[in-house]
Amino acid sequence: MSTDRLAGETPPEQEAAPGTADAQTPEDTAAPGPDASAAEDSATPVQDATAPEDSATPGEDATAPGADATAPDAPLAPGEDATVSEPAPAAAGTEAGPPDSGAAQQPSVSASAKATADALAAAVRAVESGERPAASFFNDAPRPARPAAPAARRPEDARDSGGSTPQGGPTGPAPEMARPRAAEEAGGPARPPVADGGAMNPPGAAAPAGPAPAARPAVTTAPGIEGVRQILAAGGAPETLAEPAAETLGERAAEALSEDPWQLLGVPGVRPEQADGFARALLGPACGPGDERRAQALVGWLLEQAAVAGHSALEAAALRAALAQRSVPDPDEALQTAIADGAVLVFQDAIEEPGRARPAAGDDEEEQPVRILLGLDRFAMAEESVADGLARLLNTFEAVAEPEQDSAAEAEEPGDGTAGAQPLSADGGPSAESAADPASEAGTAGAPADADDTPHRPVRPSAAAWEAAAAAASSPSAAELIRAAAHSGLVAHTGAEAARAEPAALIAAARSLGLRAFGATHTENGRRRLAAHLAESAPDAAAAGSTGLGTAAVTVSGLLSGQQGPGRDADGALALDLLVVLDAPQLDLETAALLVESLTDGTRLVLSGDPGVLWSAGPGRLFADLLAARFCPQIASRTPDFGPIGELVSGIGVGELSQVEAPGKEVVIVPVRDAGEAVHRTVQLVADSVPRALGVPADRTQVITIGHGGAAGTRALNAALKERLNPGPGRFGGFDPGDRVAYAPAPGRTVPGTVTGADAAGLHLDCDGSATVVPREQVGAGAVRHGWALTAHQAAGTRWPAAVAVLPGDAVGGLTRAWVYTAFSRGEQHLSVVQGADQALPRAVAEVPVKERTTRLRTLLQQSVQSAEEPSAAG
Repeated sequence: MSTDRLAGETPPEQEAAPGTADAQTPEDTAAPGPDASAAEDSATPVQDATAPEDSATPGEDATAPGADATAPDAPLAPGEDATVSEPAPAAAGTEAGPPDSGAAQQPSVSASAKATADALAAAVRAVESGERPAASFFNDAPRPARPAAPAARRPEDARDSGGSTPQGGPTGPAPEMARPRAAEEAGGPARPPVADGGAMNPPGAAAPAGPAPAARPAVTTAPGIEGVRQILAAGGAPETLAEPAAETLGERAAEALSEDPWQLLGVPGVRPEQADGFARALLGPACGPGDERRAQALVGWLLEQAAVAGHSALEAAALRAALAQRSVPDPDEALQTAIADGAVLVFQDAIEEPGRARPAAGDDEEEQPVRILLGLDRFAMAEESVADGLARLLNTFEAVAEPEQDSAAEAEEPGDGTAGAQPLSADGGPSAESAADPASEAGTAGAPADADDTPHRPVRPSAAAWEAAAAAASSPSAAELIRAAAHSGLVAHTGAEAARAEPAALIAAARSLGLRAFGATHTENGRRRLAAHLAESAPDAAAAGSTGLGTAAVTVSGLLSGQQGPGRDADGALALDLLVVLDAPQLDLETAALLVESLTDGTRLVLSGDPGVLWSAGPGRLFADLLAARFCPQIASRTPDFGPIGELVSGIGVGELSQVEAPGKEVVIVPVRDAGEAVHRTVQLVADSVPRALGVPADRTQVITIGHGGAAGTRALNAALKERLNPGPGRFGGFDPGDRVAYAPAPGRTVPGTVTGADAAGLHLDCDGSATVVPREQVGAGAVRHGWALTAHQAAGTRWPAAVAVLPGDAVGGLTRAWVYTAFSRGEQHLSVVQGADQALPRAVAEVPVKERTTRLRTLLQQSVQSAEEPSAAG
């Protein structure tokens, strides 16, 4: 590893360094927006809802001290108060603080409801401490209904009579709202009105005395989107939020916001203090921090923010602490209400204790300690769907058999014709005719059934055929993977970049046996690398001009959308027999659930990836949980990454940051003193030094930094790189032809591209040779950013000839071993490290493996294994 300057590099003293701005802020996360795959900081939409650079990205990059003034709070980490959002200063006048002593207090809750809330809090704490069994938490009697408040007129009645809708005490949320409440749908009691001036009053205003003041009259709104604009204007929010609010809250969004202003918090990017200011403007003195509507909105918002940080659930104690920091007077009551209304689900998760043996089936002498988790139903359903789907694939797999046994089994099946069967060769594999039949390679979506209604019968190669394919593999690890896939419906494969040749060998071997085998990657760049490995695995087929192997490499998004791959069969399942998913750590829960549900019984699934890279941008850690649960056969590659970069990254993977020999300047360390010098040296490396010394052009060199905000974040670096490499006025929504960009077509996905032009249809991009048009609305919403500099999450799944990793000293809080591993492994031929983190870098590599996430998948998978073992133990 060299610290020398590359050829032609100018010392920083001879050039003016760009001025520094605020501190690096990879912690700038917000609710996921159109650019949820990329951003590490967020907009404050009530202040500037149209800023394209301020959308949020879930994931690990979103952590470091020193958030921008417009950035939301740090992602919520369970059990760590430091990561929970802190209230804004009272002087801002937007955050609801504790009620003043002279302020009017909200009506007292009935004694029975208060007693139930106290009992719930005591039960949760008792379960968490192990004083009482976990089942008692779920077996307690339901919460008694609270006495109903005087009914308020419905908005329709108020309009018909010429009156105004009461704002202080709605009977419940309007129809088609974002958070339906089960209790109210079932005819539950109406919510009592809340009247608390407290800290929500403007600074210096006298606290009201005597009876609770009446709410301000409702704003009469026009129907449709115009009504949403009117209600937003009445509350002081920009009308640019009208369309996202209508999309989130439905057709009657205006009425929903009028009755419950805190529903604005459900709009992506809106922060609690902004929703508080909006509610205060609409409700006036009737608005207070103890308003139940506010508490319920905060519960949902905190869980959504936890999902942005990667959690699929949160511990009850962490959620209580977060609510308390947001000035909710009774967090336990707020959680109880959310649970009773069905807005939040409750789970118990076994706590793994080192050295403690897992209790045997039927052993109830000592109950295993558990923790109580709370989560949103959408992520709970996704996690359970993944667990059920993986168990289904594992349990419905039919073991391979020898030809004689296979033939005998088929002969015993009554009424089984031969129309759908594949002819077998002497070794039990498919004959040459069947292997060459295109129908055996792929299905067609929505294809009509055969005339005799015979269902598709997959090819079943014999054990001898699989063993012959394994013996012909190019490496021992590839042979081991082929054998594992032959005998199991679900296999986990781990390895670094060089190990990607092993899944390719499996795909090629399976296709040679007549199976419909495909490989799916996270990015288009990864798909092309897989296609190259496939060509190397079957050189004879490539030399013959066969296109079968070329079409076997797809992206996950292309496979699910039907734009790539075999399509779907008549039942809607993917028409394949074997699917290998590379870049498995990048699979988020909802994408994984959709993928697993698309696989029919008996399909082989291989999840392959590098366990050292960052986890998915969305919630969950599917690959890590699968490995930790030891749910299926696991194959660890023994193929190392060669060269100085491979040696450096391999050491990082085991917690060691060592110096490596780099005679060809494959690895160069560039020390810097501050963020301003980091920007200066980065531009110098990309524009001059790397092209001059190594012959890698600037458009093939990728800059990777910790976050979007700050003096050396992606925004500052992209501005400096654009000024040097492609200066222009930004006439197309801030972009010019020739600009490198990062396009996020969906949360969790980043597509690098280059601007080619713009017209009325939108911004035209060239994305890896594919022409793409991004509509103007998406450009304005932040779906496109400049892409000379990316975050590590955006760069995951893609490699470039050269990479420049920027580590400014003011962003060391965002460093983890996984971040360093991901950033340093993006360069194929060269890596420059702009090092301003000093000793924080080796400390992060050695001591901070990952930023932990709270998930349930590991427990669900282990419970599935235990459930399968219990019947066999009983028998």
